[in-house]
Amino acid sequence: MRISLALALSGLLLAAPTFAAPAGKLVLYTSQPPADAQATVDAFKAAHPGVEVEWFRDGTTKVMAKLAAEFEAGAPQPDLLLIADSVTMEGLKAEGRLMAHPEADISAYGAGVMDPEKFWFSTKLITTGIVYNTAAPMKPASWADLTKPEAKGSIALPSPLTSGAATIHMVSLTGVPALGWDYYEALADQGALAEGGNGGVYKAVAGGDKLYGFVVDFLAIRGKADGAPVEFVFPSEGVSAVTEPVAILSTARNPEAAKAFVDFLISEEGQKLAASQGYLPAHPAVAPPAGFPPVSDIKLLGFDPAAALTDDAKNKLRFTEIFGG
Repeated sequence: MRISLALALSGLLLAAPTFAAPAGKLVLYTSQPPADAQATVDAFKAAHPGVEVEWFRDGTTKVMAKLAAEFEAGAPQPDLLLIADSVTMEGLKAEGRLMAHPEADISAYGAGVMDPEKFWFSTKLITTGIVYNTAAPMKPASWADLTKPEAKGSIALPSPLTSGAATIHMVSLTGVPALGWDYYEALADQGALAEGGNGGVYKAVAGGDKLYGFVVDFLAIRGKADGAPVEFVFPSEGVSAVTEPVAILSTARNPEAAKAFVDFLISEEGQKLAASQGYLPAHPAVAPPAGFPPVSDIKLLGFDPAAALTDDAKNKLRFTEIFGG
């Protein structure tokens, strides 16, 4: 009987499937800064030495223009996209351009961070809050504080006509009942300058041309660490977040390696890499870089990327009517 049991167990072991380590060529299109992209690829290759990663990097708009041309030609090249925002991913998902990864473990992440259908996966939290110059007469603690008389004529904000992060921020803020579109109209009455991207807003506030602004967190936090006269505030109502999602294309030539890349980025190891690059990790168990509060202490505003995609033209028209094109 013992011999029979041993033979049966041996047969089961022989019959059990073996899972080969991912290998071969993997093509990544990304909007990460070049140094971050190289560090991400190097860390993945260290964990999966059998995979050779070829990557192309540009801003999200240019990456998507390149990919659109490839779609038109019937020859999309990347297996993976790692780009700035979830709204763009929702557009690709709606077009059937993305492949789901149902085995991905997202159990540690909070609601609203990942696509519940597992077509795209957030890799970090780049929040938008308030930056202010330390010479400012008021120290804001809330978005509403920027409508006070002390801030009049001294506010800069990035335009959603230029910045994806500003688009997500606009949708998030106008979705707060106590703020809504009335808040943006109040900012216009304050003489807020709404143009360009986050970099221009940061420079205006750090240089003293403006005293208050909307800006992505790492610009102000890194600037302060480097000695700039700025402070960054996570307002009491909450902050919006760009999550730099990763997704696998439905036309991926190496889906197994692509899944391994996704799994790496959303693992604790991958999230520690994001923190080491100076970004707020999306994983709540991973410690943030210096200058950031824990993820659990940050209130994230609600955001529905599918609804934002549907309402994009209407929202941008409303913004243009308030601030001008």
